[in-house]
Amino acid sequence: MANYLMILTQAEEGAQKGVGWLAIVLYLVFLFGLMYFLLIRPQKKQQKKQEDIQNSIEPGDNIMTTSGFYGTVLDVIDEDSMVIVEFGNDKHCRIPMHKRAIAEIEKAGTAEIEEEDKK
Repeated sequence: MANYLMILTQAEEGAQKGVGWLAIVLYLVFLFGLMYFLLIRPQKKQQKKQEDIQNSIEPGDNIMTTSGFYGTVLDVIDEDSMVIVEFGNDKHCRIPMHKRAIAEIEKAGTAEIEEEDKK
């Protein structure tokens, strides 16, 4: 009987240690999952959105650069990286820049004209 109780006690201790490791592993899996959904996934969505913006740039589009300047795209030099942008009212201010420097885009012809603007 004493051996039987000793075996049961050892089995319970082993089971408690196993549950401890299982709890740690489940906790780590939960933390990595939480980090993925809170940090990595939104960042990948933002990168995908930025790539879509960069790939849809065409001449005539109004843009805002990452530094806050507004301009109009005149030409797309290299499909992967370069555009010519005209800034301001001076038609001689044309600057080549990387597509990565473009933060926002408004497609040509998509601006809505309200009744007050027509007068």
